[in-house]
Amino acid sequence: MLTMYTDALSFLEDERDAWRPFEALTLMTDEELERPIPNAHGWSGRDLMGHLLTWQLLSLDVAKDLALGETSRSRALAEADWEKRGGDTVNAEAEAAWRARSIGEVRQEFARVAGELRGYLTVVPETRWLKNSDQQRFFYEETIEHYADHEADLAAILAAAGRG
Repeated sequence: MLTMYTDALSFLEDERDAWRPFEALTLMTDEELERPIPNAHGWSGRDLMGHLLTWQLLSLDVAKDLALGETSRSRALAEADWEKRGGDTVNAEAEAAWRARSIGEVRQEFARVAGELRGYLTVVPETRWLKNSDQQRFFYEETIEHYADHEADLAAILAAAGRG
């Protein structure tokens, strides 16, 4: 259920707390990250990292747009693409793109993007994201809610590596 935030600090703290468990993926070996896990939709840890990054990067692009103006071209294009081609296609293409990158690149982006997103949200005027219920919902769904959607996948991946 969507929590409506009235201050940015509360949102950013909740996002940070929700993200923290996923940082356990960074402690896994490359071999552990590459292993597909049946109880995680057949995803590997690397796949989960890439999936989360895909939507964090979109959120970062939206935050960058909103730092400069009232609307986000990035969000509009992504939503149109989702509607036109469907979520399964969009997600499958993103998964393939992350699989094509080196594990080092995936690790580097995974270490960078969440913090950069939080940083950008601190400079976006609150009227453009926090006090705009549609934009706040977007950021909530792409971060806090999305992380919650994948907690079971994370748990299965960590358990398969003996880290759960």
